[in-house]
Amino acid sequence: MTETLERPRLAARAEASVRARTGVRRDQSVDAIRVVLLVVVFALHAMMVGVSLGPEGPVLENALEHQAWFGPVSWVVQIMPLFFIVGGFSSITHWRSMRARGATPAQYVRARIERLVRPAIALVAVVAVALVALSLAGVPAEIVGIAGFRIGQPLWFLAVYLGLSALVPFLVRLHERAPVLTPLALLAGVVAIDLLRLSTGVEPIGYLNLLLVWLLVHQLGFHLADGALDGLARRTLWGLAGASLLLLAVITLAGPYPVDMLENLNPPSLCLVVLGVAQLALFQLARPRIRAWVDERDASRAISFVGERAMTVYLWHMPVLVGLAGAALAANAVLGLPLPEPLSAGWWASRPIWLVVSAVVVAAVVLVFARFERSGGRHGRTAGTSAADRAGRAMTALESVCAAGGVVVLLVAGFGPVPAAIALALLGFALTGPRLRPWLAGRVRGALVLRLR
Repeated sequence: MTETLERPRLAARAEASVRARTGVRRDQSVDAIRVVLLVVVFALHAMMVGVSLGPEGPVLENALEHQAWFGPVSWVVQIMPLFFIVGGFSSITHWRSMRARGATPAQYVRARIERLVRPAIALVAVVAVALVALSLAGVPAEIVGIAGFRIGQPLWFLAVYLGLSALVPFLVRLHERAPVLTPLALLAGVVAIDLLRLSTGVEPIGYLNLLLVWLLVHQLGFHLADGALDGLARRTLWGLAGASLLLLAVITLAGPYPVDMLENLNPPSLCLVVLGVAQLALFQLARPRIRAWVDERDASRAISFVGERAMTVYLWHMPVLVGLAGAALAANAVLGLPLPEPLSAGWWASRPIWLVVSAVVVAAVVLVFARFERSGGRHGRTAGTSAADRAGRAMTALESVCAAGGVVVLLVAGFGPVPAAIALALLGFALTGPRLRPWLAGRVRGALVLRLR
């Protein structure tokens, strides 16, 4: 009985601790589902790792790519729409909390840049040095290139999330003024771009949806935070989820889109929006049970612990998986460790051990590098003068562009020494921008004085 009474107190104490550090009131269902989604991302990427020996040497491949059976499975494991929905929930909650304390949009964006860029800089520096070391040690350039490509693949999320974070104050203002018109306009843009891509066959056009699709799904999180779904009956929510999945089946099985939701990720398409609506309805149905589970298991502290390190987990899980794949190749060469053919019976039998070992190593690496994420932006800042705010907006916008641009450089050019150096320079400028502003202002004033003379 005492334990039953104590659990809510401990949960409340953990929530108060998080609120004191971040200034944001937490929602246990949102925090818990974010951890679940992070686990799904890790498990999916771990299962994709296929390492074997081919006729020409080591092979590092995506074991699940081009598998016909994976299409239906992807409807379950493609959780990025819900990831962005809960991200939208957290973003609007966080910005409103800061705004209520007198913070400016620029201060919110700065806090997000610091939180996201610090762990990214650590990742880029360590991975770039490690890949150079492998090249100098004689590892074939093709293997090093594939390793860099695989490590860089998940970074698209960071680039998009940095862009969305910079737009949150503006997006919230749009949402508060036109809560229905804003998502409808974004939906029209998504459909228009898809139609143009499909009708012309020019695939690069679709990458315009890299922003619009996730802006729209992110906006769904705003509606979730506002309680727009709270008044809907369970039967209505089940109907919304069912109708969305039926529409998804029509536009993939009988329409122009592939069934595989991972293919619909590159470039992002309308399918992800439809899937996101279904996931939103199902999540809303599950929220009471999730909250009850958190209370019963007294899981709020563990959830907060993982949540405060979520970006570090996301950034580092792929380097760990690629590193373990390399270690398996080395163990095969030195110790004769068997490397079963991907998707063979032996490969499937070895997956539980692979998942456990990968999870343990990821946890260890996160404990080392989480300090960069946890030492990020401070949330309790007060607003400065309006003149100072206006002066800082342009610099904050530039810092946001540099932050996202640094990640894009890696996505386009890979983790080579030159792209990594450019990315580090851009990310470093984004992080240290506030400290450089007085120096830059002095240089600009000096240039203007010389010009006037």
